[in-house]
Amino acid sequence: MRTIKHDGEHELDIKKSRFICALARVGDEAAARAFIAQRRRLHWGAGHNCTAYVLGADGGVQRSSDDGEPSGTAGVPMLEVLRHRGITDTVAVVTRYFGGVKLGAGGLIRAYGNAVAAAVDVSGLLELRTLLVVEVLADYQQAGRLESDLRDSRHRVLAVRYETDVQVDVAVSDEELPGFLAWIAELTAGQALCEVRGSTVVEVDPG
Repeated sequence: MRTIKHDGEHELDIKKSRFICALARVGDEAAARAFIAQRRRLHWGAGHNCTAYVLGADGGVQRSSDDGEPSGTAGVPMLEVLRHRGITDTVAVVTRYFGGVKLGAGGLIRAYGNAVAAAVDVSGLLELRTLLVVEVLADYQQAGRLESDLRDSRHRVLAVRYETDVQVDVAVSDEELPGFLAWIAELTAGQALCEVRGSTVVEVDPG
């Protein structure tokens, strides 16, 4: 799955109508509804404020609204853009100011879909990857070099705790785990202990 890099807004003018798409990252339905309400207050004079959002690690929560446009011509095409691009934890609101020229059902479907697609292109995307959390335990004598080498590596350091030993949580993919364990063993002459402590979702810029 993916999510947008940052909240954003983009406007398209289509046959004298203004289509203003606002995107926001949200963590739950309450946040999505709050953003929708905010946009409707901001654009209270618009003809329509149509909405779509996708939530959850698997994109399992999906909602859309045509807000008075002909059924299936606004919310659904907006939602389809999010689904097609594998985007989650994101809400889209497209505000339409009517310019006097009717677009027809096909024209509306293209306009609302294109408005969301253009806004996504402007905001950019991050990949969401589920990685293992590996806890690396080392004594204080080795900890400084170990932490430095981990931070210089391609692996992501999630947390460092200084207790009886030094504990470093590192995000590692399933396929990289054997190589990672071998590298830690070589780096610390087999003295560091590694244990998988669950998983986490990290954001990765696909570049």
